[in-house]
Parts: sequence; structure tokens; C-alpha cells
Amino acid sequence: MTMQHATGPGSDFATSATGPLQGLRVLDLTRVLAGPTCTQMLGDLGAEIIKIERPEAGDDTRGFAPPFIPNTRESAYFVGVNRNKKSVTVDIAKPEGQALILRLLEHCDILAENFKVGALAKYGLGYQQLKARFPRLIYCSITGFGQTGPYAPRPGYDALIQAMGGVMSLTGEPAGSPQKVGVPVADLFAGLYGCIGILAALNHRNATGEGQQIDIGMLDTHVAWLANQGMNYLATGQNPPRLGNQHPNIAPYQEFPTKDGYIILAVGNDPTFERFCKAFGQEALLADPRFATNASRVQNRQLVTDTLTPVMQGRTTAEWIEALEALKIGCGPINTLEQVFADPHVQARDMVVEMQHASGEAVKVIANPVKLSATPPSYRSPPPVLGQHTDEVLGGLLGMTEAEISGLRHKGIT
Repeated sequence: MTMQHATGPGSDFATSATGPLQGLRVLDLTRVLAGPTCTQMLGDLGAEIIKIERPEAGDDTRGFAPPFIPNTRESAYFVGVNRNKKSVTVDIAKPEGQALILRLLEHCDILAENFKVGALAKYGLGYQQLKARFPRLIYCSITGFGQTGPYAPRPGYDALIQAMGGVMSLTGEPAGSPQKVGVPVADLFAGLYGCIGILAALNHRNATGEGQQIDIGMLDTHVAWLANQGMNYLATGQNPPRLGNQHPNIAPYQEFPTKDGYIILAVGNDPTFERFCKAFGQEALLADPRFATNASRVQNRQLVTDTLTPVMQGRTTAEWIEALEALKIGCGPINTLEQVFADPHVQARDMVVEMQHASGEAVKVIANPVKLSATPPSYRSPPPVLGQHTDEVLGGLLGMTEAEISGLRHKGIT
């Protein structure tokens, strides 16, 4: 496997930061997935991320294992969303810890958090408590259901949001049970929408000097990405049925069995369907009104599937891909993850990065997909071990002495 190689851990990776967000500093009070996804994106784009973790325990995902990264005690889950961050241990439940957070905020542009609604206010760290003291602060809150509404106090979990947000009703075979997506998309989308909100708020602050709070609810973001299926419901008042791997608005656009496996066939319009029929001995279908237009094929999708299945079973997956690509007809194999990471295009796009971990081991992480021609993402620091940068940040940024830091550690504050 070919991959990018990133620089090893430095004592002060922020000073060598590059990227469009260089010079910004984020106080990261997030954990698990939605929040860390947001802050890792900011870090990849050049911001300095100070990740606050509970002493001794750290981010919950440090314990989401196995699997572990080989030859380390780090969970693969944690490593996936925590590069380009400094780990600082602070107990924010204690007054001394809250005081440290306030001192750190004097040097930060952004606070990101995904505590339950009202939880940080108990520690004097809610947005309404901070905005007068830090009027330029951009404060991003990511919760299950947002800061308002009847569900606001509830905790949010990915599978719960996928269920409540409707995507499970759309996913799975028609006669099967509802299915969630195989990766935690509700968390991931909330984190990315949070990042978008932060970037918009930064532009506003650059123009006005004014900070603000960003209220991201996982259920809101889930409803937002229902996309064409959500619009199908709004247009008809009818719940869209589960269609397995078929497209609700295009046919044929689905998986078909081949001689040796499966393939995705994506016929996006009528001229493409005509090319397909003429190339593979199905010209008679073009004279059949049930196949003549995409709208008629959608209305007769089972007939389309039944008619084309024996045709698709006549060749191997590789033979179909070669033939279809030559005709510029959308197609692709259904890859395992082993095949994904071995794919020459994925490798050519540098979608795996190798970083030198604090343990001395090289760890592989999935790269940032944003390709910027002038200010590309950078990989300055691998996911940190717990508390790796506590002394550096408290001593360097806040000017605390070794004795002061040692005293805090003795009292369990850091």
C-alpha cells in the first residue's frame, strides 16, 4: 500500500502549522465522535487544537477497543479522529480546573463542546456565562437535539438519531427490517456541519469582531441530509419505501448479480440507457413504453430488475466494468475495505497517511479528503497519548511554573 508520510511528533507543532486556519486556536471540550470530527477537520486545516481530557480517563473512545493500533495501547477509534491535537488533562468539575479553562480561553478563538444541554453551565462555562467576558469567542455546541425544543435535555446517540431521523426507514431490503448505515453517519454529519458553522462564524467575526454560539443538533443535521428522499416525501406526502440498493428516482440504478459476484449499474438518463441496450443486445426494450423513459422505468422498476438480471449474470464483474466503462456507463464493484484501501485510485489520491506515534510506532490514519491547491491539509502531530501536552500548554501558554503544574497534578486537577 502506498501512502503519504507525515512528520513525527514535535514539541510545538502549532508553530509549524500551515493551512487556511493557521493562527487560530481551538479549545476542544469534545469527546467520542461528532465533536472530535469537527475539531480534527479544523486541526487538519491549520488551527491549533487544545483537547481537554479528564485526568486518568481521557476521551471515552480511548477505551473503545479492540481493535488497538498495533503495538500501542491506543484504540483505532480514538486514533481516527484525534490527530493534530494537543492533549491537556483538566478536571473541569473542580473550581481550579474551571479557572484553568477560563485562563486558556483568553488565548483561544473557538470553543467546541458536545456536553448535554446545560452541563457546562454548571461549571460556569456555558455560552451565556462566557460571552460578555469573551465577546469574540466562537462557541460551537454539538448535542443530540440542539439547545431548544422538547427533546433538548435528552442524550443523543448515533443509532438513536438514525432511527428518529428517518434514514433507517429508508435503508434495507423491502421485505426486511429497517437498517442503520454501517458507519456512524449521524455523528459524522453533525461534526462536519459544526465545522461549517464555525467557518461561517469566523467570517462574520472577521467582518464585525463579534463572536457567537453555533447550535448543532444531530437530529437537525440528520433531517437536513435526507435530501432527495426527504423532498420526495414533502412533494407527495407519502413515506418512501425501502428499496434495498435501488434508487428511488432513477432506474436502473442498483446492484445486479454477475457471473462471479455483484456490480453497481448506474444508468443516469435515457441516452445512457439507449447506449446500454444497443451495446448488449437489448434493443427491443427501447420500443417498449415501459422502458422508454426513466419515469416509466421507475414506475416498472421490478420489471426492469427482472429483465436485466439474467443479462448481467452473463458476464463477470471485471468483464462488465471493462465493457461499461468503455461506453461511459456508470458502474463499479462492491468492494470490501481491503479492496478499498488497495484500490489504485484511492492510493493515487493519498487517502492513507502514516504518522509517527508518541509510542514510537508508525500508525496509519485515513487522510483528510479536502484537496486545497494553495493551502492543503497538514499532518503535524499524531493522535496524542493522554495528557501528553499538559505541561507544554500550561507552562508555555499560561506561563505556569513546574511547581504550580505539579501542585495541580497532586490535587488531581490535571
